[in-house]
Amino acid sequence: MSTYLPTLKQLQYLVALKEHGHFGKAAESCFVTQSTLSAGIKELEALLDIVLVERTRRVVRFTEFGNQIVEKAYRILREAEELSEMARSAGKPLAGDIRMSVIPTIAPFLLPRLLPQLRKERPELKLYLKEETSQAACDSLHHGHADCVLLAQPFPCGDVESEVLFSDEIFVAFPKDDPRDPPSQVDPATIDETQLLLLEDGHCLKDHALAACNRPELRASARMMGTSLHTLVQMVDNGLGLTLLPKMAIDSGILNHTNIVARPLKSDRATRDIALVWRKNSPRRSEFQLLAEIMKGAQDWVSKAHS
Repeated sequence: MSTYLPTLKQLQYLVALKEHGHFGKAAESCFVTQSTLSAGIKELEALLDIVLVERTRRVVRFTEFGNQIVEKAYRILREAEELSEMARSAGKPLAGDIRMSVIPTIAPFLLPRLLPQLRKERPELKLYLKEETSQAACDSLHHGHADCVLLAQPFPCGDVESEVLFSDEIFVAFPKDDPRDPPSQVDPATIDETQLLLLEDGHCLKDHALAACNRPELRASARMMGTSLHTLVQMVDNGLGLTLLPKMAIDSGILNHTNIVARPLKSDRATRDIALVWRKNSPRRSEFQLLAEIMKGAQDWVSKAHS
């Protein structure tokens, strides 16, 4: 084995520069001076005997090989961090830090109901939460910025393992004075595509809702403009159209104090699976499985309380 190997610090500097695209901001994120970070990356280039970053006054541009090294650096840093976490949690599972990314169509509706029970079950667990869209959350997971993700499936998240917590039904929400007077279940064929309001691209609920309707023309005709479910609800309440909402949002009271009615969507695919997702072969797999079981139990308790 070569005596001269890249250090974790050098790889951290390189990854930070890739993420920030600016030496000063990268140095600040690493809590070092800009000269220290620049010197560390130059040392790494000298060690590998190849240019990783092209430097100009205004632009930081990674070479093709530099991009390859960054991807490898992500994996090395992630493995090193998991090694440390594995040793720390060996004595007592779920007693340390866990960084969890949660998508916006889950976070505000599920977490306030689950977290009190989770704190009660595991008071020594420190759960650091970050709200991100589905793709951003999966990227955070694979780059080592998140340990696990609370996600709605199906969604292509890469090489991962997951545990489904529960299924979440999809409803159609429309103004109470809607002249069509929908039945107890809404047939997707009766949805007026010119009135359908959906979330912006990047939210997996939009894809789940469209898949449940099984009407390809909806993707082209629907007005995708909402930045959040709360925004969509306000638009529907103001008579601008109808939308599709997950049951967890309705159970959490998103329609309270509105003139909106919600009915189940009549479709075999009108559900999404809420799952805890982590990297495949993660050394903390048993911890995440335990966390999923605790969250399942807490969800069951909450569901009974709402029934």
